[in-house]
Amino acid sequence: MTSVLLVLDPDHGAPSLAADLRAAGIHVLGACPCDKLVQEALRQGPDVLVVWSSHPGEPLFRALDILRTTQAVPVLVFSGDAGVEAMERALQCGVQGWVVQGYAAARLRPLLQLVQARFRHERGLRDALEDLGHRYEERKLVDRAKGILMLARQVPEEEAFRLLRQSAMQQQLRVGQAAQQLIDAAQDAAGVNRSGQLRMLSQRLVKLYALQIADGEAEAGAAQVLQSQAVERLQANLAQLGRLLSKPTFGDLLDGVLAAWQPMHAMLGDAPQAGRLLKLDALAEALLQSAETLTAALEQASGMPRLHVINLAGRQRMLSQRLAKEVLLSTLLPGPMAALAREAAERTALEAEQALAALQAAPLSTPEIRATLAAAAQAWPRMRAGIDAAGTPAGRQQLAEASDALLERFDQLTGQIEHSMQTLIG
Repeated sequence: MTSVLLVLDPDHGAPSLAADLRAAGIHVLGACPCDKLVQEALRQGPDVLVVWSSHPGEPLFRALDILRTTQAVPVLVFSGDAGVEAMERALQCGVQGWVVQGYAAARLRPLLQLVQARFRHERGLRDALEDLGHRYEERKLVDRAKGILMLARQVPEEEAFRLLRQSAMQQQLRVGQAAQQLIDAAQDAAGVNRSGQLRMLSQRLVKLYALQIADGEAEAGAAQVLQSQAVERLQANLAQLGRLLSKPTFGDLLDGVLAAWQPMHAMLGDAPQAGRLLKLDALAEALLQSAETLTAALEQASGMPRLHVINLAGRQRMLSQRLAKEVLLSTLLPGPMAALAREAAERTALEAEQALAALQAAPLSTPEIRATLAAAAQAWPRMRAGIDAAGTPAGRQQLAEASDALLERFDQLTGQIEHSMQTLIG
């Protein structure tokens, strides 16, 4: 039996709706005023809402609109208002039947059946439209995921889709769900990689600044060019992270990195001065700490185990530049400060060697990753030799070249892990 909830305006001319409905075989749940409409409809769950109102006003329309968005039901309205404005407003609120000065007890059953049929038809259209929209959004996700795989793995579109579909089958997911997972994984990996680059650049900039001081104005041109490139890279990474990261989630941490970078950037705009080297290094340490905090937060928020390996490989980039910086400081700073720099360099070298061993023990599964890691290990002795000879111009050049070679290898390694299939699709 169809159940009905009545909504009645105080109106002495209203027909005996409840009695007429019962006589037509309709179960009447009760009646309520307009201000209780939503509450009673949610509580009683009628099949149809029947409204009698000689001149429906905005309070009724607002209540019907709320009901439409919370628990939609078919609505039949008997009204004395023949205005087009009221009819259009009723349609906007999801009213299926709008009867103007046409009440008759004999028409109740067919009118109720009509509004229920219209309600089912409208719901079917909405479901079809939502399904179409979902399919369209899913198609966009699949195309985006294919593009990531094509770029990362250097494969054609057909192969990228095959890999994506295979991943979906293995995880018992729809292809669209697998695509979303891949996009999220790629975004998380990119965030950790780009944030990790900020750590490296904070140390690289001090290293290049120190090289300009050590080599003198006549031979500082190459280091100056590299410094300008490092500044551009750092600012590009900050811009990319600003687009990539959720501002509500990570905005405060990214703002901390920006705040640490601004005074350092301003100092790098002036000609290098030996007397400002320690101040620049202190600013670089603040930037490094801010970038470390951001990188750790990105890794923890994702929960992907592979991100730890990306972070570890990316941190080696920073250590290669930090070690070279500390060795240079030990040759440029006076007495006690030089000794402190030497002690710091020894600690950094030990940390780099331990991290290298950890990477060698990690499950790096592709020949390319293993080859890059082996090349990095082979470049390490040259770095050690540069450290030992850093007091001479030739030694400093070797140190600079060896640290750049290590940076290049670990940058390559981090990118390979970021784009590996294990990172992208598990």
